[in-house]
Amino acid sequence: MYCGSCLRDNRLVATLIKQGRDVVLVPLYTPIRTDEADVSERDVYYGGINVYLQQRFGLFRRLPTWTTRALDSVPLLRWAGRFAGGTSAELLGPMTVSMLKGEEGAQRKELDRLIEGLRPLEPDVINLPNLMFVGIAARLKAELGVRVLCTLSGEDIFLDPLPERYRREAHDLIREGARDVDAFIAPTEYFASFATRRFELPAQHVRVVRLGIATDDVGEAADPQGEPFTIGYLARICPEKGLANLADAFIQLRGAGHNCRLRVAGYLGASDQAYMDRVCDKLRDAGVFDAFDYVREPDRAEKLDFLRSLHVLSVPTEYHEAKGLYVLEAMACGVPVVQPRHGSFPELVEATGGGLLYDPTEADALAGAIAGLMDDSHRRRDLADRGRRSVLDSFTDEIMARNTWALYERYGSE
Repeated sequence: MYCGSCLRDNRLVATLIKQGRDVVLVPLYTPIRTDEADVSERDVYYGGINVYLQQRFGLFRRLPTWTTRALDSVPLLRWAGRFAGGTSAELLGPMTVSMLKGEEGAQRKELDRLIEGLRPLEPDVINLPNLMFVGIAARLKAELGVRVLCTLSGEDIFLDPLPERYRREAHDLIREGARDVDAFIAPTEYFASFATRRFELPAQHVRVVRLGIATDDVGEAADPQGEPFTIGYLARICPEKGLANLADAFIQLRGAGHNCRLRVAGYLGASDQAYMDRVCDKLRDAGVFDAFDYVREPDRAEKLDFLRSLHVLSVPTEYHEAKGLYVLEAMACGVPVVQPRHGSFPELVEATGGGLLYDPTEADALAGAIAGLMDDSHRRRDLADRGRRSVLDSFTDEIMARNTWALYERYGSE
């Protein structure tokens, strides 16, 4: 699937390269998955298959690296990644803890290989992609003489489903490993505050760099004509993202006589097919399935076309979103959003003026908010215009890259 963290990191590095900066994007676990040109290095470190086998079987920890390099091939990792969504939390728990132990964990061989791969680059700063890698910060600093930063990227969504014993140990290891990280980069003020409390990070070392998206190809603002009123959803198809909530609101709106349709786009993994089937059955039972359209994971051009076909976008997540790139992407295309009042959404909506917030504890709140925009086209267009202007002015990849590079220079020169 197109991963929000991959999209953000790839766009950041692509823009830094465009700005003439000396930066390298190194894939970990799996190859980068993005709907834009991939600027990452070809070699994958901590390849997911090797990490798994080294966790389960002691033999793979002792084999020479050259004998297992084939398991890090990009085609093989892409194939294996198709099944990642079905991996149980019970299996992920021990591996997460092991990774957080760094050189004391089962994947020490992978850490040795990473260090040897980074050494010729002579980096001044290394930016880890998430808190699950803080356990290697001390060794990176000792071996390479670098400052280490770490991006905060919604780690609670991964850690919370783990069995309690592994979750508790992972939190302890994150707190310990964080001492070796020079600074943490959060995508929103919300997640900076949340992660500082949840993971007991040193608040004085947590910095916020606003999300930024590519805007040079978004084209003209969306201007769908007439009816039906088109409600959109752009995210992975899974319970956490809340498609079922939007389907319920859509059924309510149709039942109240509103002429509207629902367009859905996003990755659907095998482990979530049953969930999608239940959503579709609900729409069929309500007699509105003929007004539903599912667009499988679109590429960049298809995504922009999809967004421009909408009157409004809503991704009513069950969890508290740390980022919310799809909110900015919709606004950049001139599409207002309707989002739950939690996580990063209040911050993004209030900073841009490009949408509405609703109370997710009220059963009819989502349908009511969308109905309000259906009945007031002037207000909808005003929200769309304000959101688009704000994103194009303040939430671009160029601004994100400049602000990130300023942090790299600050810590790299200390």
